[in-house]
Amino acid sequence: MEYMTEPVKHTPGHILCCDCGVPISPNPANICVACLRSKVDISQGIPKQVSVSFCKQCQRYFQPPGTWVQCALESRELLALCLKKIKAPLSKVRLVDASFVWTEPHSKRLKVKLTIQKEVMNGAILQQVFVVDYVVQPQMCGDCHRVEAKDFWKAVVQVRQKTLHKKTFYYLEQLILKYGMHQNTLRIKDIHDGLDFYYSSKQHAQKMVEFLQCTVPTRYKASQRLISQDVHSNTYNYKSTFSVEIVPICKDNVVCLSPKLAQSLGNMNQICVCIRVTSVIHLIDPNTLQVADIDGNTFWSHPFNSLCHPKQLEEFIVMECSIVRDLKRNAGAGMISKKHTLGEVWVQKTSEMNTDKQYFCRTHLGHLLNPGDLVLGFDLANCNLNDEHVNKMKSDRVPDVVLIKKSYDRTKRQRRRNWKLKELARDRENLDTDDERQYQDFLEDLEEDEAIRKNVNIYRDSTIPVEGDTDDEGAPRISLAEMLEDLHISQDATGEEDQTP
Repeated sequence: MEYMTEPVKHTPGHILCCDCGVPISPNPANICVACLRSKVDISQGIPKQVSVSFCKQCQRYFQPPGTWVQCALESRELLALCLKKIKAPLSKVRLVDASFVWTEPHSKRLKVKLTIQKEVMNGAILQQVFVVDYVVQPQMCGDCHRVEAKDFWKAVVQVRQKTLHKKTFYYLEQLILKYGMHQNTLRIKDIHDGLDFYYSSKQHAQKMVEFLQCTVPTRYKASQRLISQDVHSNTYNYKSTFSVEIVPICKDNVVCLSPKLAQSLGNMNQICVCIRVTSVIHLIDPNTLQVADIDGNTFWSHPFNSLCHPKQLEEFIVMECSIVRDLKRNAGAGMISKKHTLGEVWVQKTSEMNTDKQYFCRTHLGHLLNPGDLVLGFDLANCNLNDEHVNKMKSDRVPDVVLIKKSYDRTKRQRRRNWKLKELARDRENLDTDDERQYQDFLEDLEEDEAIRKNVNIYRDSTIPVEGDTDDEGAPRISLAEMLEDLHISQDATGEEDQTP
């Protein structure tokens, strides 16, 4: 008869703790965990309360020795910054885990739960969990301190344009906003003939000068002034100044080129109209529709000025208009504009309607004008032109009237404008009374010129209802597809972002 024997189960033996006598599994220290923790504190030497500096102006935390970093609440970047504050004590133990303990966002407290391990008596490894409390203390960073001081700067870029209209500056302002070139500025000051940009370093100012050279025709001069020096360490403290001059030509200016320059541009007429100013000056000959681009270097080699003041624009009414189909071109003529149509018109001043005096001229606005339309232009026949190039021209080569643009009802256009632009935050001083009128002129130029609109961020104005691209008078308008939504990003009490269109 066979008997089945059950296998013997080997269970680990137990020993008694040498301190409290509780049965425990054998370990190198022969002591229970409770007694071991009462005797050994592996977190000893690690501070339980640490201070962290925070700049309220720029929302950045201080990272020693001299760096300010942007960190979101409970982010990995902020956790790494907190652990670096206790890096030296943590090097004596093994860090197993680290995580944030939730705190009220406005409590100025950050709590980090740490799990550490360390070898203690006779090779026993003890693990412990504890919380380190970080106190957020306000401290203004160096950059914000310079901004608040408003007088501390290392470099300044002085942008000037010797003209009476600010269309080029309004266009330049939108380019600066679009590409974020204003972010490193300490202060922007608006004066009567330009803008001053103040910077904390010379490198930021040089970057701004390079940006200006790529966007508008300019020339500049650099200078520096010694503030202080240390002969022992051979260090010098300078303040740098960059004087940037923009060409004194704006959109809708009538200019007279020198004979040499006009010949080099394809034998075009000397009297031209500036249709826009971007990185180059775009000119059109109203007699032949010939176009030419003049960069900054060419302008400063052969300078020319505007013949008439913008306030000298007069309103004409179109009496008769005919399109010029076949135009004889001279040998060596340059490019012809495809966006304009050459027309021959008879116009009369609206201020001289009680007379029979009319003017004949050629214009590049043949595709826009019809009998009865109002148009703005310069009366060169009755104007005192003080220009060296005009004085040398034959009288039959100077047109009586140069038409600039079609006139629309400004009040109606302003009321129906369902878009807006952003502006630079700057200190305004000595504002002229006609600044608002000049700004409205710039907005109308954006509506009429698609080439300029491509370089500008246009935002939809939700307070104005959406209508068609043109109004009853045919005035051009910006389509909804070209507009951006103006998002306002704010943080509520819970720290979540709220986006409102």
